Amino acid sequence: MDQKYTLKSWPEAAPRLIAVAAGRAAADLVIRGGRWVNVQSREVLEGYDIAVAEGRFAAIAPDLSAAIGPQTQVIEARGRYMVPGLCDAHMHIESGMLTPAEFAAAVIPHGTTTMFTDPHEIANVLGLEGVRMMHDEALMQPVNIFTQMPSCAPSAPGLETTGFEITPEDVAQAMSWPGIIGLGEMMNFPGVVNADPKMLAEIAAVQRAGKTVGGHYASPDLGAPFRAYAAGGPADDHEGTCEADAVARVRQGMRAMMRLGSAWYDVATQITAVTEKGLDPRNFILCTDDCHSGTLVHEGHMNRVYAHAVACGAEPLVALQMCTVNTASHFGLERELGSIAPGRRADLILTSDLATLPVEMVIARGRVVAEGGKLLAHCPHYDWPESARRTVHLGRRLGAEDFAITAPEGANTVTARVIGVIENQAPTKALTAEMEVRDGRVEADPARDLAQIALVERHRGTGAVVNGFVSGFGYTGRMAIGSTVAHDSHHMIVVGTDREMMAACANRLGEMGGGISVWKDGAEIASVALPIAGLMSDAPAAEVAAAAGRMVAAMAECGCALNNAYMQHSLLALVVIPEIRISDLGLVDVTRFELTELFE
Repeated sequence: MDQKYTLKSWPEAAPRLIAVAAGRAAADLVIRGGRWVNVQSREVLEGYDIAVAEGRFAAIAPDLSAAIGPQTQVIEARGRYMVPGLCDAHMHIESGMLTPAEFAAAVIPHGTTTMFTDPHEIANVLGLEGVRMMHDEALMQPVNIFTQMPSCAPSAPGLETTGFEITPEDVAQAMSWPGIIGLGEMMNFPGVVNADPKMLAEIAAVQRAGKTVGGHYASPDLGAPFRAYAAGGPADDHEGTCEADAVARVRQGMRAMMRLGSAWYDVATQITAVTEKGLDPRNFILCTDDCHSGTLVHEGHMNRVYAHAVACGAEPLVALQMCTVNTASHFGLERELGSIAPGRRADLILTSDLATLPVEMVIARGRVVAEGGKLLAHCPHYDWPESARRTVHLGRRLGAEDFAITAPEGANTVTARVIGVIENQAPTKALTAEMEVRDGRVEADPARDLAQIALVERHRGTGAVVNGFVSGFGYTGRMAIGSTVAHDSHHMIVVGTDREMMAACANRLGEMGGGISVWKDGAEIASVALPIAGLMSDAPAAEVAAAAGRMVAAMAECGCALNNAYMQHSLLALVVIPEIRISDLGLVDVTRFELTELFE
């Protein structure tokens, strides 16, 4: 770990903090003349100073000039709001296509100083060792990145095959790691509802360690199954999409996490539980879940979520609680971070407007880490080994025949099950389409918005390909797009209208060692290299965002007009969210949690 980012514990720092607060010693940093945004009491207090020592808040008072010594750094707030650093309660760093270091570098200028991350993407590819690599790089950063031990790899046992499996023993082992804060989202909600011994053993290991169990209940049924899930131990849930979901969660003693990611817009439909129904806002939390690099670079991070919540009618101070102290309290860290109060980590934003939150200066652990949108801190990199960089194993070169869909013998037409994409939402629709059979095969039909989808096994080199159909992207002409980001098992998803290009796209991803490739009329027109686990790049966020921007433009060139279409593409194998998905074992009916046939 980079030693300059180490932080003394509160007991270690207490003598100095007390001396500074009492006026007996000088502070390391004093911020003068600002508006203290107090999320503990939900009020703004004019004309306050803040004294910082040992990377922690020592005192907040109208006049702390006694704490200024010859070596004290003084920052003039000039009446600006002094806001706690923002916390992201649930997120996946891999979704940004960045390593923890580059993700931190991208979000620090936006005012994010704490993240609670679930690296279950890399867990599916590299197992516990991959989680440890993410954990170790996270601890090297100048901001707080806590790791939730992934709970579900595979996310739905029996319905997909992952590169590695996570066991209760893995979970118990990880609970002793310094940066582990709890258990990542328990996606196998049928397992919890049915009291699966493995899932309950994982939850028990976390509860014995006194840590927080993350939830993921992706079903609209708020009756007995939901009550059973809540009884199983998950303490929060971010899969709600409507007011009733949020209300049900908090009534059952869970925290409702409302997400605004690159493709998920679930704040507006749930925050009415607070703004209109009047429920206690301390049980509501804001998060991103998944943000790609383009969103981070061009739109922001938790500052974007906060401003959106305010635009949806939340009072600014209430919205701030939802991404600061509420989050800290949920993870048992209210005495450590999430507010500007004595003893807490000195994580703070200076801003001139509370409603839109322009981030003018960011302080983390008592150091200025960003100003005017520019990163001023160093974000150290982990030395990723070759084992993490060579994870795409196709076993052989694929051809167009691997993507052929054979009709039942003697059929002239078939009724095919089709995955229906829903813009800006994680769920899909289970559609059907009558399709013609030509020469014994069923082909994509771009004129009817019916593209072909293939799941290519990439962990063990089996050369296996599962084929199906997808609708909603609007692709036209001869094209293909492939990605080794394929939540959650992270095989390879290829969508296209031309089998030869689908094969060329898959082979190209194998040569790249992972990433995204877009093909049109026989040639690659855009690509994003993701060499680490086929999920991430250790290049700067701006470079990855630029490549991702070209990829998005290429998708549009192929006829796709969806908002954040790539995020939808990457979730087509997420076999824990209804209604229908694809895996390396076949089509999955997620309403029944069972495999189903392509043709009715």
